[in-house]
Amino acid sequence: QVQLVESGGGLVQAGASLRLSCAASGRTFSNYAMAWFRQAPGKEREFVAAISRGAFMTYYSDSVKGRFTVSRDNAKNTLYLQMNSLKSEDTAVYYCAAGSGSSSFKGPDEYAYWGQGTQVTVSS
Repeated sequence: QVQLVESGGGLVQAGASLRLSCAASGRTFSNYAMAWFRQAPGKEREFVAAISRGAFMTYYSDSVKGRFTVSRDNAKNTLYLQMNSLKSEDTAVYYCAAGSGSSSFKGPDEYAYWGQGTQVTVSS
C-alpha cells in the first residue's frame, strides 16, 4: 500500500503560480511512477503530468505543457507540481497517483494508488 496526501491548493488569480505537493508513505516511493490528474466539476478526470521512477522522463498534457513542471524528490518521498501562468480553466481538484509506469503514463488505469485531492481555484 502507498498512502498519498496532496497539499498546496488554494484560490489564486489568473496569471499566478502555485506549487502542489504530494507526500507519500508506505512502500518505497522510488519504485513508482507518479502522476497528477485533475477533475473539474461535471468533467471526467484528466491527465495533467507524469514522471518516471528515476525522474528521467516527464510527460504533460498539451493544455499545461510549458506552464506546469512535474518533479519528485525520492529522498523526501514527495512529488511536486509547479503551476505557473494559471488560467481559469485550470480550476479543478488535483490528484496525485502512484503506479507501475509500464505503459503510456497517461491513463488513470495505470495508477493503483490515489490521494484525496486538493482544490485549485483560479479566478479570472
